[in-house]
Formats: sequence, structure tokens, C-alpha cells
Amino acid sequence: MPRVLSGIQPSGQLTLGNYIGAIQNFVKLQETHECFFMVVDLHAITVPQEPAALREQTESVAALFIAAGIDPAKASVFAQSHVAAHAELGWLFTTLAYMGELERMTQFKDKSNGKDSVGAGLFVYPTLMAADILMYNADLVPVGDDQKQHLELTRDLAARFNQRYGDMFTIPEPYIPKVGARIMSLDDGTKKMSKSNPNPGSYIALLDPPDVIRKKISRATTDSGREVQFNPAEKPEVSNLMSIYSHCAGITLEEITARYEGQGYGAFKKDLAEHVVAKLEPLQQRYAEIRSSGEIHQILKQGAEQVSGIAEKTLRDAKERMGFLLPR
Repeated sequence: MPRVLSGIQPSGQLTLGNYIGAIQNFVKLQETHECFFMVVDLHAITVPQEPAALREQTESVAALFIAAGIDPAKASVFAQSHVAAHAELGWLFTTLAYMGELERMTQFKDKSNGKDSVGAGLFVYPTLMAADILMYNADLVPVGDDQKQHLELTRDLAARFNQRYGDMFTIPEPYIPKVGARIMSLDDGTKKMSKSNPNPGSYIALLDPPDVIRKKISRATTDSGREVQFNPAEKPEVSNLMSIYSHCAGITLEEITARYEGQGYGAFKKDLAEHVVAKLEPLQQRYAEIRSSGEIHQILKQGAEQVSGIAEKTLRDAKERMGFLLPR
């Protein structure tokens, strides 16, 4: 089967945007692809993390993967730091990257903008991301629009290695679903919903209680009009809420428009909130079961064991091609 790899950082709470734009697609892909899903904790420490919070969030993200429907019998779920080869291959790819390439990364520019000092890890983390992907010779990488540039760098680094040392790495292709790839902020329909947004009212966390979800949606930005119409250019906030409604209720945008014709935003928002609550309730219940049972630790151990053989072989082959003296 074609191979897929993706990962999510354990920094902040996962949002409805992560679920619709990424995790739901992970669940579908595991039926038709060989899948590797990581909690990328090494990426999280490119900015300072409180140790206890990092441990808690790593476990939480992994548990949410399973609660959302990822089956550890069908896909490998593991923590990035549990497979040491990631860090070592990341260093090898750092030596292949050019300063100019890394300086052009828009995420680095955004995250470093206005700061007096910036950690070196934030600058070079795209090369670790490249190592994550190429370690398993992934054919497809589910990415959001904000990660497409990093995947292009990954493709360039794979081609550069292959040219210098002989063909070894698969050149990965992006997997960007046509629908649901980008859920926007509740307070600004032109910006992606993000768990790193300092305003908690801008996103719906997957573990938000029902009353919190209802309150956030009731306060979500709309516009001065009344028509529930899908028009991202002129009505970005309303269009975003309609997209969320469509995914959570399983109906088309046209059906939503017809259902709320002449009713304004009040009834639309009220119903939307109930659909989101109903969508997340089973996930939250399953999450609570996973956390209380402690089973996530065995799942992560199993996942790391499943992928370690592949990772260690890839690292050894890369080092051999680059001229390292390998232990015998």
C-alpha cells in the first residue's frame, strides 16, 4: 500500500480545525494506506515548553488520535522522541540545507517576527520535518496550506541527497483534501483556526465542554448582514461557520443556505453549536476512557516498536552512503 506520514505538535489544545482538516483524513487514509502518525514532541521544543505540560499534552494528543478513530491495529501511532533515529537523521539533513532556504520559510518569519532572540531550533526545524517524512519514504504527506513550503523543502532535500549519494529517498507528494483542509478562526475568517492563538474564543478545542462550545459559537464574529450565504471573499466569517456546520452535520452548503433563508444568524448559530457538540461528544467520551485506562502508553510503545526497525535501517543506509564508518 502507498505510505502516509503526518504529525501534530503537542503544544496547546487540539482544535476542531485540527480534527476536520487533518485527523478525520487520517482516519480515512488508514483504510487504504500504510499510515504512520506521530506526536511530534521534538518539534514542540523549538519554543520553550513547561516539562509537565509537554508530557501531559503529548499523552493527550496521542489519546485524541485514538479517540477520533485512528486504529492502532491499522496505523502506527508513536511519539517522535521515542524513535531516536529522527533526531540523528534530522541533523544529517540540516547539513544538506542552505541558510537561504531556511531563511525563506514563512513560518520562521512569522514566529520570529518582533522577537529579540530566536532559538536555533526554530530556524532548522524544517530539516527535522524533512527527516520525519523521508525516514519512512512516505508517498503522501497530509499537509495544510501553511506547511506546503516545508514539504517543498523536503522534496528538494530528498532530491539533493539522491543526486549526491545515489537514489534512496522517495520524493513525497502533498495530500491536501479539497474540502475541510482549512477551518478558520471564529474571530477572523481570514486567519486559520489555531491552538496557538492567545484568544481562546477564536477556536473550539476538541475537549471544550458543551456549554463552552455554545458560548464560543454564539460570540463568533459574523457581519452586519443577515443572509446565511457561502461567499468566502465577501462573507469570510459566515462562510467559515457554514463549513463547520457542513462537516459536523453532514449536509451541503446549499442545504444550509436553504434551511436558514430569511432567519438571520441567531437560529443558524444555535443549531450549529448543537451539531458541534453532538460531533465531539463521542470523541470526548472515548478520550476520557483512554486516559483513565492508561492504555495510551502501551499504544505508543507498540507504535514505536513497529516503526523503529524501518527508521534504524533508513538511518544506517543514509550514513553508509554519506561515508560514515559504521559499527560492526
